[in-house]
Amino acid sequence: MNQDFPFFNEDFEELRDLLQQFENLKSGQSHSFLDEDSFELIIDYYDEHDELPNAMHAAEIAIEQFPYSSSLLLKKANLLIEAKKYQDAMELLEKAAILDSTDINLYILQTDVFLAMNQHAKAAALLEEQIAIFEGEDKTELLLELADVYDDCEEFDKVFDCLKLTLEHAPNNEEALHKICFWTEFTGRNEESIRLHTNIINEHPYNQLAWFNLATAFQGLKLYEKAIDAYQYAIVIDEKFDYAYRNMGDAYIRLRKYAEAIEVLKKHLEIAKPEDVIYEAIGHCYERQRKYTQARYYYRKASHLSPSDDKLYYKIGVAYMTESNWENAIKSINSAIKINKNNAEYLIALGQCFIELDRNKEGLIHLLAAVRLRPSSITTWQEFIRGLYISGFYQEALTQLDAADNKLGYKPVLLYYRAAVQFALGKSKEGLILLENALQRSAKHVKKLIELDPSLLQHSSIVEVISRYKKTKRGKNQ
Repeated sequence: MNQDFPFFNEDFEELRDLLQQFENLKSGQSHSFLDEDSFELIIDYYDEHDELPNAMHAAEIAIEQFPYSSSLLLKKANLLIEAKKYQDAMELLEKAAILDSTDINLYILQTDVFLAMNQHAKAAALLEEQIAIFEGEDKTELLLELADVYDDCEEFDKVFDCLKLTLEHAPNNEEALHKICFWTEFTGRNEESIRLHTNIINEHPYNQLAWFNLATAFQGLKLYEKAIDAYQYAIVIDEKFDYAYRNMGDAYIRLRKYAEAIEVLKKHLEIAKPEDVIYEAIGHCYERQRKYTQARYYYRKASHLSPSDDKLYYKIGVAYMTESNWENAIKSINSAIKINKNNAEYLIALGQCFIELDRNKEGLIHLLAAVRLRPSSITTWQEFIRGLYISGFYQEALTQLDAADNKLGYKPVLLYYRAAVQFALGKSKEGLILLENALQRSAKHVKKLIELDPSLLQHSSIVEVISRYKKTKRGKNQ
């Protein structure tokens, strides 16, 4: 490689020669003259190789030879900060300021000292004073430094304010554009971000980061169509802007435009390194389109990249369940449970699969395990009692309904389930009384009764009670 790039060899030989001359100087041997720039290279070499004592020694010898060099004083001050000798560093920086007050590194190092000493107010005041003095790139750098100070002391709105000022001063600064995207979302100041980036785009229409930030601000306000338009401008300017495709995919998903989401997310896969979240998002889109084979394919792609993510195996299982492919669903859900044994949702799904296969005992074992895992959840009790009902264990269902009532208190769905059990036991009178009581308390939950056992609608007395209640309610509303 060095034969292809000869300047690498030249630079290395020059540095090695400088280090040798410095060693000769330390030992009192004959040596070539070392100028300020040479000493700076030597100090940087030792600093970068974590040889702090050698770097400090080099700085001290350099300052002895060039006592009026502000840049060498700054080098030593930086080393003192690394050594946590903050007071010594500050004294040296004050000397450097007398020699040259126009070097912004002086103020950045002073800021580092104040931050290390937990004096955030002094750091901010120093930078604010200098921001008013400096112009151009120096002012930009100081504004970015001030944003970091406010981040360090957790004054997050001031971070946003600093980045906004930075972009008003330097609208194409990439660091500020990248950072303000995060802080807009963090602070929720989307409207201000929209105004800021609209102004930038008006002056610099080919600034793809400004278009991207405008899009994310729209997205933060749930204005997904406007966000998509802005993302499209960003990718027209930079067709390999992978994050724009990624975020646009999310916006399309929010709009339930799954075909469009799939298209842009696949484009993201073409231009960027494959990610499990992208494969998972594509799988989600196919699942919403009821294309379960494709959904499983992309969930599996995601699981290959993230084999410890249990929810991916669960999603594959759910896709099988939707197609009534219970055996394969059980395999996938069991894979999820091997990774995460304490997920009641997985246990419920597994129990449902076994019951669908008429393996009721196995199903009930898993549904009971879900209840034990989450005894305060209405869902786990509801599914367990439903399993008992489907399996024909009506007396046990009543026992568990009593247990659920004791644990959860009154829940409308459980009252409907109790009515269904009474009907199943042939106790129509008790069932009708319970049904009327449930309708009076929460009519909207009557659908839970029908979902539990659609055949109940074949009983004229049940239909009559439900119809009568609906007519009564309609009359009151007129």
